[in-house]
Amino acid sequence: MGWWNRLQRLLRHRRLDARDARRALSGPALEALQQRIQASERLHSGELRVVVEAGLPTSYLMRDATARERAVALFGKLRIWDTEHNNGVLIYLLLAEHSIELVADRGLMSKVEGLAWQRMVDRMREQFRAGQFEAGLIEAVESVSELLFQHFPLAAGKANRNELPDAPLLL
Repeated sequence: MGWWNRLQRLLRHRRLDARDARRALSGPALEALQQRIQASERLHSGELRVVVEAGLPTSYLMRDATARERAVALFGKLRIWDTEHNNGVLIYLLLAEHSIELVADRGLMSKVEGLAWQRMVDRMREQFRAGQFEAGLIEAVESVSELLFQHFPLAAGKANRNELPDAPLLL
């Protein structure tokens, strides 16, 4: 990447901050997402995390890291990989680049074809282009929940131990 493109990228990411993430998802929208995640996790043994980040940290920008690299790093940092059944999923939105990443642990990734993940990202992208961040993220939560229910349903009478926070994280 040339110096001009790097400078433009740096400025685009530094122009946005956590306030922009809060504008994209208001308090009621965050509450609605959290409730959807909680309802979802009562049906399967998987764990969902939603992270919305305004811009990449400067250290990522200086080494030309991608949104995917950041999502994978957050997947580890937030310990989504550390669930009992290896079926955690991160839904990551990077506002500065309009990037969407879905990162699934090996337990679920081995059961779902790549095209299914791409279709989810495409549907989210359509919603986000229209400025419908809440609707796009709720649709993503619902789609991931369907996959988790299909492959990791809870046995009758069994409860899912909540291993990760359900509240969306704004960075």
